[in-house]
Amino acid sequence: MTNSEGALAALREKKLYIFDMDGTIYLGGKPFPFAIDFIKKLRDDGRRILFFTNNASHDPVFYVEKLQKLGFAPREGEICTSGDVTAAFLTRMRADKSVYLLGTPQLWEQFSRAGVRLICDRDGKTTAERADIVVTSFDTTLTYEKLTVACDFIRGGAEYLCTHPDFNCPTETGFIPDSGAIAACVTASTGVSPIYFGKPYPETVAMMEELTGLSRADMCIFGDRLYTDIATGRRHGMLSVLVLTGETKKEDVESAGDADKPDLLFPSLAEVSAAIFGA
Repeated sequence: MTNSEGALAALREKKLYIFDMDGTIYLGGKPFPFAIDFIKKLRDDGRRILFFTNNASHDPVFYVEKLQKLGFAPREGEICTSGDVTAAFLTRMRADKSVYLLGTPQLWEQFSRAGVRLICDRDGKTTAERADIVVTSFDTTLTYEKLTVACDFIRGGAEYLCTHPDFNCPTETGFIPDSGAIAACVTASTGVSPIYFGKPYPETVAMMEELTGLSRADMCIFGDRLYTDIATGRRHGMLSVLVLTGETKKEDVESAGDADKPDLLFPSLAEVSAAIFGA
């Protein structure tokens, strides 16, 4: 696809630049140097930054420390995860409900701090006979016991929520199964599909507006996935920019329907920087 001058002009005028993380500004533990440079240029030019990841296996404190080590110099209030969005929904809309969490100990700690009514310990063990809600996520500590308990609760009538729909998480050595893959397994066993959070769902865009005080018309979003990052922009009136440094390949864009294509496409953030600030 060819980038239009109108979309490029709109990109240069945005107030908030939202960045996916893994596959967009870094890969695993390796930063893209051009991403560090681009974000510094945006800051120096007075633009605002928000880092948003669907990866809920870690909390924002972890990501602050990681981005600092990688050289991105994050500022207070600039990091949000799908775990934040899910926890906010649970405490605001399901405050009186008991929750079984299939997730990492870090996500359990995050939910606990937020005031979610958890009925399991940080390792997923529980003595409860029922749960009002089951939440599944990207769980790198997944066990068959956790999976069985979650499915039993859902079959027993628990509402099923999932922090984010991503099927794979990119790493330096390839892809590993992510939250969406775990949810597909639970759905295959129970016949129940979850309510998803994270990108590209409306609760996430609402939180972006709440955190920044800006409207979505003032925002643009950068990412490496069509069905999460780009869909966030296309569904919610936000300029979307796809980079090919993560999951999506050029042929995926070419085969996508018009409604699923990004507003702008670049090989990496290096070319985005050149388009905004010059070579």
